[in-house]
Amino acid sequence: MTLRTSDVMPISEARARLTELADEVVDAGSEKVLTKNGSSFIAIVDARKLDYYHALEEEHASLVLLDEAETGLRQLLAGQRVPSSELTLALSDQ
Repeated sequence: MTLRTSDVMPISEARARLTELADEVVDAGSEKVLTKNGSSFIAIVDARKLDYYHALEEEHASLVLLDEAETGLRQLLAGQRVPSSELTLALSDQ
């Protein structure tokens, strides 16, 4: 989603318009970026969209774990393994 200039504003302006901004976010599906001292500070997003973003993060984490497990299994099947004694020694050094 592309932000319009009207979707970026100083946090001081947003204080006075919070209810209006919240309605715009929910009704129009827009997102607002609030600035502090001229730099992006926080965003206002619909709570359902935030839930969706969190679900995407969880899904990504699961995919990364599955990829690592697959890599480990491929290495094991290819005979690329570390003896348990070396692994124990490496883990005890940390």
